Amino acid sequence: LERTQVRNETIVQEFILEGFPAVQHLGNVLFLVHLLAYLASVMGNTLIITITWADHRLQTPMYVLLSSFSFCECVFISTVIPKLLVIFLLGRQTIPFTDCLTQAFFTLFLGATIFFLMAVMSLDRYLAIFKPLHYPTIVNLRVSFLLVFFCYTLSFFVITGLVVKVSQLFFCDPNVIPHFFCDIGSLIHLSCSDTRSTEMLAFGLTLLILFSPLMITIISYSTFSTCSSHLIVLSLMYGSSVFIYVKPNQRDRLDSNREAALVNTVVTPLLNPVIYTLWNKQVLQALRDALSRVKLQ
Repeated sequence: LERTQVRNETIVQEFILEGFPAVQHLGNVLFLVHLLAYLASVMGNTLIITITWADHRLQTPMYVLLSSFSFCECVFISTVIPKLLVIFLLGRQTIPFTDCLTQAFFTLFLGATIFFLMAVMSLDRYLAIFKPLHYPTIVNLRVSFLLVFFCYTLSFFVITGLVVKVSQLFFCDPNVIPHFFCDIGSLIHLSCSDTRSTEMLAFGLTLLILFSPLMITIISYSTFSTCSSHLIVLSLMYGSSVFIYVKPNQRDRLDSNREAALVNTVVTPLLNPVIYTLWNKQVLQALRDALSRVKLQ
């Protein structure tokens, strides 16, 4: 009966990203602020990747993980921020159904990979500090590449199942997404199908993606004496993600989700390059050496 009723409705071929209608009159200012934040994030992360692979002293497991993390952050924000900039400049934007699903997939896939990589990085630091004699035999370049591959693979399989399930839902009017990108919770909410099983699957996968890495990270970092800056970023990332996703029924929180999502898409990508790498003495020395070589040439 439900499927028959859906067929009588107009099937949605595109969605409308609402953005931030309450502050759209400040669009030009917000465009400039977010553009600068985006460029700073991309430049910071690109600098980390470049200096890691240009300086042989930084070609170690820790910096392989950090450069992989930076690459993932760059691609993640690039799937979200350009569309947000267009919304600030021109107002609400339409996005075709397939493009919307594609964006939802990549934001979830890359976001999950970032959380897994953070757990691996914290475990790597724990072993380096508390098992210094065994560390070279436990973690080497090959192992670090395998860990990165594992993070991407696990994230891909976890997220693909959810997005495939969402793609099988029916979408009727209304087609306005109260967000600045195709958030999976907003898409599920707009569906005119029975979404209970999809919501529970999304909730279960969220618990897996967020709390498994969180436990590893907390256990690892709780033994460090100098990690307050890392913990601030972790608190921002996990706090905003828990607020957005850890709720079986998303309907009561959709309006505030987009504000919380700005933390993960604008604030933490801007802080991460500085806190994780650019304050590091080895990286700073490598940058100084690179600048010295440029001046000499």
